[in-house]
Amino acid sequence: MPGYDPFDSGFLADPYPVYRHLRENDPVHRCTGGEVPPFWALSRFDHVWDAVRDTETFSSAQGLTFVPDEIGKLGLAPTIVMLDPPRHGQLRGLIGKGFTPRRIAALEDTVRRFVNQRLDLLETKKRDGEEIDLHRDFSSPIPTFTLAELLGVPESDRWRFDPWVEALTALQNSGFDVARMSAPDAVAEMFGYFSDLITKRREDPTDDLIGTLVRVESDGELLTDWEILGFCFVMVAGGNDTTGNLITHTVMVLDGDHAQREQLLADADLIPTALMEVLRLEGSVQGLARTVTRDVEIDGVAIPEGDKVMMLYGSANRDDREFGETAEQLDITRQIPRHIGFSSGPHFCIGSHLAKLQSRVAIEELYRRFPAAGVDVERGERIRSSFTRGWVSLPAVL
Repeated sequence: MPGYDPFDSGFLADPYPVYRHLRENDPVHRCTGGEVPPFWALSRFDHVWDAVRDTETFSSAQGLTFVPDEIGKLGLAPTIVMLDPPRHGQLRGLIGKGFTPRRIAALEDTVRRFVNQRLDLLETKKRDGEEIDLHRDFSSPIPTFTLAELLGVPESDRWRFDPWVEALTALQNSGFDVARMSAPDAVAEMFGYFSDLITKRREDPTDDLIGTLVRVESDGELLTDWEILGFCFVMVAGGNDTTGNLITHTVMVLDGDHAQREQLLADADLIPTALMEVLRLEGSVQGLARTVTRDVEIDGVAIPEGDKVMMLYGSANRDDREFGETAEQLDITRQIPRHIGFSSGPHFCIGSHLAKLQSRVAIEELYRRFPAAGVDVERGERIRSSFTRGWVSLPAVL
């Protein structure tokens, strides 16, 4: 059994055998000899669950990867996901006043119209005998459109999003090797664009999310331009690709079990449960790191203060200690009291309700048009990332 190497192409193609080996034999694993300084990896559910909820010991303030000084390399001040309580909670509370479930729910009809426009495109391509790419033609454009709509980006400017997302994803996948990437230019362009948009919203308020956030106040405190910019960065960098990959993975996983797909087609009320089961099995975020603020012991292993610890969500969510003997199997009726697909604790994904809405609508409408929708995995191209799991391209079979 090969060891855990987050840069190994074989591991990235199928990490699950390695995860299984770690859970059973080396649940608090010391990673050495790779492309980055040594770090630790937690693979069992209880260890990861407890760690992500203990923000006093496992801090996000030094970044979310095992790469040293990732924040400094990008030339950024910390965003909301790189802050610890109490400031994290204060900022999240302010943002939450604008980023409400009601605001997200109001997007449903708009998202559904866009999803059906993409499905019209798929039908045209199918009729004309053109190849259809499920991820590029369908799944990926949905969160790009939704996020632009939510933030109030004019339609004439929405072409900008794809290059930003592509550059930021590539930067992450490279291990934050800024010298090889164009991401700093993309970050500067994105921040410049949203800075201008925030200025416009302060001068002429609107009802979109940025227009709302510039007016949010609590105990006399308003969000600063930087805090709103940081939130925009997190949404573009973290909420775009992950949602598209959940949609694509759902079609892929159900194409591997036609009996459960038929069960879903017969009962659309199962879609929310099925989406959470797919997120558990094929998590868009496979792992993120924290830095320990004190010496800590896990399962008899001592981790020194200042070391980075990788939380392997993708492994924890398949742990049979938590999910039983069928933990690595699909069950769209599975009741899941807790899992770490959206993390947990103070850093529970602030965009989870937006991801759920988009994914549900996409799957509802896709199967309404193409009930036998499948994919050609052998011809697909996966992203190469130590932190996320998903697709660059995945041909559809409709």
